[in-house]
Amino acid sequence: MADRKRTPELGEIQETLLIPLYARAVETRKRHGMLSDPRAVEMVDSLDYDFSRFDGARSLLGSNVRTLLIDAWVAEFLGRHPDGTVVEIGTGLNTRFERLDNGRTHWFDLDLPDVIDLRRAFFEDTPRRRMLAGSVDAPEWTAAVRERPGPYFLAAEAVLIYLEEARVRAVFEMIARELPGAWLALETASGRMVGTQDSHDVLSKVAARMHWQCDDPAEILSWVPGLTLETSCTFAALPAAVRTRLPARYRAMLRAASVVKRKDIESYRFHLFRFPS
Repeated sequence: MADRKRTPELGEIQETLLIPLYARAVETRKRHGMLSDPRAVEMVDSLDYDFSRFDGARSLLGSNVRTLLIDAWVAEFLGRHPDGTVVEIGTGLNTRFERLDNGRTHWFDLDLPDVIDLRRAFFEDTPRRRMLAGSVDAPEWTAAVRERPGPYFLAAEAVLIYLEEARVRAVFEMIARELPGAWLALETASGRMVGTQDSHDVLSKVAARMHWQCDDPAEILSWVPGLTLETSCTFAALPAAVRTRLPARYRAMLRAASVVKRKDIESYRFHLFRFPS
């Protein structure tokens, strides 16, 4: 008898983790996709959830490009610091460790308890990889991270934009205090994007809503003395390491979107910050 599918019991914001999961599964099923993630296919097939609501959404493409971008940043970090520690903040059902593990890095997958409960159905802790249940703005997880060798790379993919700005600022201040010298990768959404999310091709299908709007990422630098913005980009200006991974048809789509939907493209940015040591 076939295994019974598991119903994901998740909060409103946590439900959004199913979007990038499905995006990776859809891309994997394509003949010439931008990425291959067989584990994502397995997880989608094992969950009792109406993923079809996201079918045809162009934002699935954007989700995968975002994944490749943060993959590239993490890979670059591990190239310089092979024994360093990576923390996936709001890990969901991500498989970044499977894609990038170098056999030496230490890794933490952090998310809220309901997500970690779901994640444990598919992943197990190992001596170098551990799941942590908790909120991004609770300092307990930083104590666990400090037990592993630095430096530290924190990847907050599609997480902080769902919080109020005061909580996001508190996260920055906590990282500066608890993990000095860490890198933090994240994205920001401008007021334009936050204000139009009810018509978004994916977000309109779920209950969660973005709250933190950031029109000028440079303003974040004032939150933490000595904080630096190492790099920043949009879908229209991706690093070469990411562009070369994209099939020609996707590069053409992004070029066209950067002209036709320039304001929309510019309203969503990706950043890599470095905290003072």
